[in-house]
Amino acid sequence: MAPEHERTPRSAPGYGCPVEKALFEHRPPARAGFLEAHGMGHTIGFGVTPAVVVVDLIRGFTDPDLPLGAELDSELEQTVRVLHEARGRGVPIFFTAVAYEDADLADAGIWALKIRSQSTLRAGTPNVELDPRLQRTAAEPLLYKKYASAFFGTDLLSRLNALRVDTLLLAGATTSGCVRATAVDGLQNEFRVMVIREAVGDHLPAAHEQSLFDLQAKYADVVSVEQVLAYLETLAVPGADPGSSSP
Repeated sequence: MAPEHERTPRSAPGYGCPVEKALFEHRPPARAGFLEAHGMGHTIGFGVTPAVVVVDLIRGFTDPDLPLGAELDSELEQTVRVLHEARGRGVPIFFTAVAYEDADLADAGIWALKIRSQSTLRAGTPNVELDPRLQRTAAEPLLYKKYASAFFGTDLLSRLNALRVDTLLLAGATTSGCVRATAVDGLQNEFRVMVIREAVGDHLPAAHEQSLFDLQAKYADVVSVEQVLAYLETLAVPGADPGSSSP
């Protein structure tokens, strides 16, 4: 192997495989053409039995004054729009939150070494409470997790399977972290994953955009909130006369 100073830096032309090069150059038109040319980024499409999964929109992430917080007012507003329509259609809704109970963060494992500010997400503190703007109801499960994916170490999968869910409508934070991990696990568990572009956010715009591109390329459909609302409007309203049109 060449000495460290002689190795090709990531910024050098021709670095890595074609996929890495296309992503690194960050040229939107070229990137779209790249996906098409390489058979990537095709549409999965909505299924027939959706559930909304809101990932980690807790105060610790939605208060920009906190170490892990970011300005997510717009993302919260769009998430609330989706939740309102989903509730009216009887669509199952799940929330997740990260919370640690061990004083030494043993339940955060190695992750606590990588992100020291995980120590601000202590169980029982305001930082791990859902943002009140979400207006969660008692009928909507709140699943506590320790790691990135909403599936890891929780019973989300069994709950979704019991409801015969085939489509996940994902909102939350962060796009490059827990949303991405949940989307990948969702695909691996045979769900149609729809990442709602305007309802997911991140600390860094570049990380957000790169993650959305990568998710669309390989693991999910990145869809607009308007597409999701239009899809939800096609679902029957619980208790409505099947012969009548939906409001």
